[in-house]
Amino acid sequence: MFTGLIEEIGIVQSVQPIGNGKRFEISAKSILDDAKVDDSIAVNGCCLTAVKVTADGFSAEAVEESLKKTTLGNLKTGSKVNLERAMQLTDRLGGHFVLGHVDGVGTIQSIQQRSASWWVGVKLPESLMKYCIPVGSIAVDGISLTIAEIKNDMIYLSIIPHTWTHTILYLKKTGDAVNIETDMIGKYVEKFFHANKPEQTKPLTEARLKELGY
Repeated sequence: MFTGLIEEIGIVQSVQPIGNGKRFEISAKSILDDAKVDDSIAVNGCCLTAVKVTADGFSAEAVEESLKKTTLGNLKTGSKVNLERAMQLTDRLGGHFVLGHVDGVGTIQSIQQRSASWWVGVKLPESLMKYCIPVGSIAVDGISLTIAEIKNDMIYLSIIPHTWTHTILYLKKTGDAVNIETDMIGKYVEKFFHANKPEQTKPLTEARLKELGY
């Protein structure tokens, strides 16, 4: 589990095919302090397992299913990526609960620089909009953000300068794809609601009355 607070920006050093999956070698610094093989590391919001750790980076593999559901398949040598280690139980939860299980891919539709922030519009798949609420949490490329506004199939995010410059957001442009993970609380509420929803009764018609023996 993660918090959505990006620790550093890594750089993809190589991408190697492994069957229908891919192996990424990523250079990093600060997240390597206590990193070891089998640790979970979020790469652009995707929870990956470190299969190799060196003095200046780590390697992780993504299976075919992960490549289909995320933007990992678009990474190439030189790509910059958001990195975050899995949280510890003693950590402060400064962002929100992020599982690193990407729900889908959104598309940046607009970027507007304001006096003290950036206003970013992201189009989401219709299936994800039901989990979005104004002032609710969402992870975009692994970054814990707050939804400032919702219009149709678009969410709007107000990005502070620190977040803009300390993540790969500053590299984004209109049309770019981003990994989206909606707030898991909404998913559990939906499941609970449907699981406990009483069976819908049939309309009381003449045929229904006859069916009941009247």
